[in-house]
Amino acid sequence: MNVVILLFDGFDELDAIGPFEVFQNAARAGAAVESTLCTLDAVESVTASHGLRVEPDAVLADTDPDLLLVPGGGWTDPDSPGVRREYDHGGIPDAVANAHWDGATVASVCTGAMLLSRAGVLDGRPAATHAAAEDDLRATSADVRDARVVDDDDVLTCGGVTSGLDLAVHVVAREFGSEIAAHVTSEMEYEPSGDVLSNDD
Repeated sequence: MNVVILLFDGFDELDAIGPFEVFQNAARAGAAVESTLCTLDAVESVTASHGLRVEPDAVLADTDPDLLLVPGGGWTDPDSPGVRREYDHGGIPDAVANAHWDGATVASVCTGAMLLSRAGVLDGRPAATHAAAEDDLRATSADVRDARVVDDDDVLTCGGVTSGLDLAVHVVAREFGSEIAAHVTSEMEYEPSGDVLSNDD
């Protein structure tokens, strides 16, 4: 499974790095998963919302994601880099729409759901986001749910920041089994909330 995490200036560090660590630990536990940090365009580094600088591994066009994960960050501050600027620019939403059209599962953490909404992949579908963006998401065609993680098959969303850990652990359990997921959470000393809404519910 090829997991691609799409970074941009102003992304929230934990939204991306938390899931990245979960998937890396899953790989060490035997899961057939690779994680890549990418950007839409070629850049030397990306600066996150709290000042962390990250050197991406690739550009999105050079990857072939099975799962494309979009972090949040910066939705409520249009004067700073982040989701709001990327939403208005449209490049990332277009890329998300194309990846989904090509068969990738897409996921968002926190206000990254607004980029999935702009891409059209949340139309009529259940979704979660950070509390600060719930009203904005409700104003779209998404069906906003009060859950930490929402699993709608090829589209997954979750609440704010630390919810990304829950989402990533859920994906590991869904794709590679509960034993590997338990190994990951034990190593990370993290206990997911278990608040997952799936289309089976």
